[in-house]
Amino acid sequence: MIEKVRCLIIGSGPAGYTAAIYASRANLKPVLYEGLEPGGQLTTTTEVENFPGYPAGITGTELMEDLRKQAEKFGTDIRFGVVSSTNLSTRPYKVTIDSETEIEAETIIVSTGATAKYLGLPDEKKYAGSGVSACATCDGFFYRNLKVAVVGGGDTACEESIYLAGLAKKVFLIVRKPFLRASKIMQQRVLNHPKIEVLFEHETLGLTGEKVVQGANLIKHRGQSNEQQVHIEIDGFFLAIGHSPNSEIFKPWIETDEVGYIKTIPGTPRTNLPGIFAAGDVADPHYRQAITAAGTGCQAAIEAERYLSEL
Repeated sequence: MIEKVRCLIIGSGPAGYTAAIYASRANLKPVLYEGLEPGGQLTTTTEVENFPGYPAGITGTELMEDLRKQAEKFGTDIRFGVVSSTNLSTRPYKVTIDSETEIEAETIIVSTGATAKYLGLPDEKKYAGSGVSACATCDGFFYRNLKVAVVGGGDTACEESIYLAGLAKKVFLIVRKPFLRASKIMQQRVLNHPKIEVLFEHETLGLTGEKVVQGANLIKHRGQSNEQQVHIEIDGFFLAIGHSPNSEIFKPWIETDEVGYIKTIPGTPRTNLPGIFAAGDVADPHYRQAITAAGTGCQAAIEAERYLSEL
């Protein structure tokens, strides 16, 4: 049996829940599927201090629970489930959940987020929320006047190093290659910054510390005759090696850039398909903040309501 839905929201981070709040209040009777990580990336963050309305700060889990309750209050049908296949060739759009539930949706809001890339070290999980972060603008504030390390060699790693250097006492930039991949101007800013020390041809072996990160064990010139082990004392370890947008299942139908971020018409959440909108980190390679995700969730719901009323 096929279930017919006016507005289907896929994903449950700040974008998905905000879209649900607005869509419910517009009487679109939205159905929201939470996906593999209910609450999204924020549930892996301990303290959130930069979301407006919480002057004392709030944990990521609590913030997402508040948004969830608000969406439910206005009537959103929130369900646990993962999209297993899509057929967006014709309207109404067809989506299969967990390989069994078939849904026909008049509008879809894709808010599946993006996943930060990690090195794959066991210590990254061990110290998650205790010194390991994949978002300098989210967590840098907690490392004022402390020592931190950033891993990566591209523009993002350089930007995050400079941002952290404005807060921290010292920033190590750990670069696997003997050069930076970043744009020339970003390279100059990093290499000339008095607080940033670039460690070329270094790789991270592991992290050390009692309950929280206190140091990192590195290897320099791996596999070469002059290979040596290096230890640095740090309080925070930031990954800046990229994100993977969770868009794979939509790629046959929805336009994405070369990395996989869903392309939207500038200034709107509209995709190349009428009635399908993208909100949050799955369409945002630049900001990746809870508040910007929430904003695009709002936009997507308003656009969905306008689209349905025009039909």
